[in-house]
Amino acid sequence: MELQTTEKKNSVLQSMIDILDRRRTDIISENKRDLDAYDPNDRAMYDRLIVNDAKVDGMIEAVRQVKAMKDPVGNILSERQLDNGLKIQNKTAPFGNILIIYESRPDVTIEAAVLAFKANSKILLKGGKEAVHSNRILVECWHEALKENGLDDSWIRMLELNREATQEFLRNPDVKLDLIVPRGGERLIKFVKDHATCPVLVSGRGNNFLFIDSEADWKKSIDVILNAKTDKISACNALDKILISEELPELDQKIVELNSILRDAGVEVLGDKYVHQLDAQTKTIDDQNTWFEEFLAMKCVVSVVPTLEEATRKINEFSGGHSAAIMTENSNRADVFMETVDSAAVYQNASTRFTDGGAMGVGAELAISTDKLHHRGPLGLDQLVTNKYYVYGNGQVR
Repeated sequence: MELQTTEKKNSVLQSMIDILDRRRTDIISENKRDLDAYDPNDRAMYDRLIVNDAKVDGMIEAVRQVKAMKDPVGNILSERQLDNGLKIQNKTAPFGNILIIYESRPDVTIEAAVLAFKANSKILLKGGKEAVHSNRILVECWHEALKENGLDDSWIRMLELNREATQEFLRNPDVKLDLIVPRGGERLIKFVKDHATCPVLVSGRGNNFLFIDSEADWKKSIDVILNAKTDKISACNALDKILISEELPELDQKIVELNSILRDAGVEVLGDKYVHQLDAQTKTIDDQNTWFEEFLAMKCVVSVVPTLEEATRKINEFSGGHSAAIMTENSNRADVFMETVDSAAVYQNASTRFTDGGAMGVGAELAISTDKLHHRGPLGLDQLVTNKYYVYGNGQVR
């Protein structure tokens, strides 16, 4: 694959900024065709699917941010001179061809493509049928930007395939795939892993937990919980499960208060037997699978645990390995929690909603990786490269 200069790549991105702004009315109009076909009762779907002026502004800002970032390709990671005279450099290098499979969110069509292109990789975009009109016009914009700069459409390609055709493509792609990123629920991830023949980097489910320790600041805990649960229910960094230490002072009173505050905010509260006995309005958990579930809805579980150790055990058993938080003023207990919980991001006294490329200072993200190879957490521009060794000699043999 030909390496493009930083200047050429940035020129394409500037063209894209101008095109998105110029064609925003067309983009919003095409998105309305998708919205007209969606289920109005699915609020999480609506949040992910809608494109309005603010969303277009966000797309433009994402491209602008990536344009301003340092080129991630060709940077020296390490360099050494050996006793035998060999000079060895380890440098960042493009992946090549990346396939991303995602659901609902047209802004992924912008963020995934801008990151891949700046990282000198070609990207295949397999969006969901629910956003087909939005994705088509956004890819048209990309092709216009490429054409303005003398590049062909193969850099950014949209796949319109049904499930059976996608399965066949994963097994026998028409180009060599170097990386696949499934961005969606567990069924999508399993489908890709079952059929892919190249490395798969998983952007896993959320199902994020928060533990209220016995030494938590209660007001701070309420504020963080409300933000994490209600700010954006369609996000993979939203809160689903709240664990409370049985040693929390005034435990019973605070559980009732928390449940009431959540319900006033429109959240359906499920609870264990202890919580249900205190608050009859709380629905009991009647299925163990609920603990594994990412709700993507105004819904959460409240449960009491005896110890910090039990809280971390439960999180590691049931969570998606995405984000977990502890509310405590005891830094030693926070350290134990954060070192023990096996998640991509762990927090003390802060909302899980910060697990996001922009919020963490990474910039636009391809996904939030819950894998441990080759990267974990927000997959931004600097993480969307692999490495390559350059060895310079003068006739050395081994």
